[in-house]
Amino acid sequence: MRPFRYERAADPGEAVALLGGADDAMFLGGGTNLVDLMRLGVATPSVLVDVSRLPLDEVEETPTGGLRIGAAVRNSELAAHPLVRDRYPALTQALLSGASGQLRNLATVGGNLLQRTRCVYFQDVTKPCNKRAPGSGCPARDGEHRNLAVVGWSDECVATHPSDMAVALAALDAEVHVEGTRGARRISLVDFHRLPGDEPERDTTLEPGELVTAVELPPAVGRSAYRKVRERASFSFAIVSVAAVLDVAEGTVRDVRLALGGVAHKPWRAAEAEEALRGAPATEASFRRAAEAELGRARPLRDNGYKIPIARNVMVSTLLGLGEARA
Repeated sequence: MRPFRYERAADPGEAVALLGGADDAMFLGGGTNLVDLMRLGVATPSVLVDVSRLPLDEVEETPTGGLRIGAAVRNSELAAHPLVRDRYPALTQALLSGASGQLRNLATVGGNLLQRTRCVYFQDVTKPCNKRAPGSGCPARDGEHRNLAVVGWSDECVATHPSDMAVALAALDAEVHVEGTRGARRISLVDFHRLPGDEPERDTTLEPGELVTAVELPPAVGRSAYRKVRERASFSFAIVSVAAVLDVAEGTVRDVRLALGGVAHKPWRAAEAEEALRGAPATEASFRRAAEAELGRARPLRDNGYKIPIARNVMVSTLLGLGEARA
């Protein structure tokens, strides 16, 4: 591991100042992803600014009836919080399906949003990778890509985003609060992560030196759920996951929000399926038509086309479960 300087910040403003805008300085939360990348030689920061002990570890109700979640809240604490379990079950289910109990006790909300892909080429510094070394190529397109993207990928990168929590937050219309040298701002979770395009090295729309301070959820509407398909029951990343929010009145879909995980470079908000479902009957046929419309844009690679029927079936079964629970 390359030597680095360690700093501990007392407040968000000091953390941003300590980072100093240096290209190779980084914030350290729980470290469950960053430290692994440092050991592999993928991340080589010269400065680490520890933000894990900032006063950002509270879950509070907002005046409008939503929740403000501090970036330093641990994943296990958030999953167990009674307001989250009662109002946003999809978020609890997503958190509990991620990693292992030991890692959830360390991982923070801010760090979870910023974790990087587990593509084998990204994690192997002996291989080319446009995300790690821009312009070096993407061997995954013709190589090992069974668990990689089927939508939204580019010729530069076919990696997938690994977070479960972020998929649930995308469906729940969350906003991310950040602080930087130019002040504070909010970013919709849907816009927080980016598709690879011709800059796959950029995972998010954060500006250099910006620190995630909180995530805010609007008041809960309808029922929500998160379902994950994976290769083993624990400590495994999603082949496909679905977060859904469904509001049904008199057998008709009044509102719906859907996000997919394991299929794209970012949590994939299924906008076309949502549009097809609003005002439609809350039936299996409607759910299936909407899922097929959404996945019609998929571009599977040689070995990952199997994800498409899985995604379709999990979308339909998750929506059916929510509809039946409402009935």
